[in-house]
Amino acid sequence: MRDVLSQIIRWWEAGETFGLATVVATFRSAPRPPGASMAVLGEEAEGSVSGGCVEGAVYELAGEVVASGEPVLQRYGVSDDDAFSVGLTCGGILDVFVEPVSRRTFPELGEVAASVRGHEPVAVATVLSGPGRIGARRVVWADRSSGSLGPARLDEAVDDDVRGMLAQGLTGVRRYGAHGERRLDELSVFVHSFAPPPRMLVFGAIDFAAAVARIGKFLGYHVVVCDARPVFATAKRFPEADEVVVRWPHDYLTSAAVDGRTVICVLTHDPRFDVPLLEVALRTPAGYVGAMGSRRTHADRLERLRAAGLTEAELARLRSPIGLDLGARTPEETAVSIAAELIQLRWGGTGRPLTGGSGRIHGEGHGGGHGEGA
Repeated sequence: MRDVLSQIIRWWEAGETFGLATVVATFRSAPRPPGASMAVLGEEAEGSVSGGCVEGAVYELAGEVVASGEPVLQRYGVSDDDAFSVGLTCGGILDVFVEPVSRRTFPELGEVAASVRGHEPVAVATVLSGPGRIGARRVVWADRSSGSLGPARLDEAVDDDVRGMLAQGLTGVRRYGAHGERRLDELSVFVHSFAPPPRMLVFGAIDFAAAVARIGKFLGYHVVVCDARPVFATAKRFPEADEVVVRWPHDYLTSAAVDGRTVICVLTHDPRFDVPLLEVALRTPAGYVGAMGSRRTHADRLERLRAAGLTEAELARLRSPIGLDLGARTPEETAVSIAAELIQLRWGGTGRPLTGGSGRIHGEGHGGGHGEGA
């Protein structure tokens, strides 16, 4: 929903009733992840649930849902030999939940939008199927909740699970009994998490850092560029960065917010900067720590880090030389190689050309996945 939020909040504030279609589960090579949304008002459509495969069918269904006032859970996929029938010609399967949205049906939408814009973690839990009211909704923040899915015990169980998912930026389906029993699966609840954007910390205010900051922003990261030299670490040189910090890198990282979604890119090339910085970085929970430099530089860096007391397990976390082998030469090409490695590690790709392969392009989906800010 994040991708259509600006449009739907305008419709909502204007008092319109519109159809909101959301991918809630995927199987096989589905092109869009859970959480992808398309909004429909009359002849207007915003967003996408499939990259084009079933948009027409979802558009029609959204109109029917608005007219009837009843939400629908619909599965789309190839069901016969006609690849051009309504379905995903790529071979994937999507479960799409289509619901009518208005001020009456979703009174908390304004609060949700404000939290997303303010980078406050928030999640929307919606009943998809099973006993109770289909489309019942509960909005959950770290310190409060609004709305109800049904019995109080169900709300309590969902609140506990949703806050755990929100902390990890996870979006997906959870199943319960009618009263929140976790050992049962008769009731399906879709949890749509809106976690703050993951952070990309770029150290070294050089031309390569400017390119990495641009592509990091493009990928949805909150980008911070840090360097101890004020003449280089300026907002003018890094206009795409959310923050430009003038501090010694290791000193800044010691107090920075770092979690499992954080990306740390060390582009300094200078042992005075990168050795003390990596000594801190490799002991954080960051999901990715990469450092630029030649293989000779990397070997020297490893020896310095061993002398500083880092273990082999800690050193094994270091991605150096940083990025995938694309033959990159320019700062922009190098930034693409770093982005490619981040995407590969996030989704488990091989890094090999798709041409000539025989496996699924997107991998197996299980109805869960990363949140929109993950």
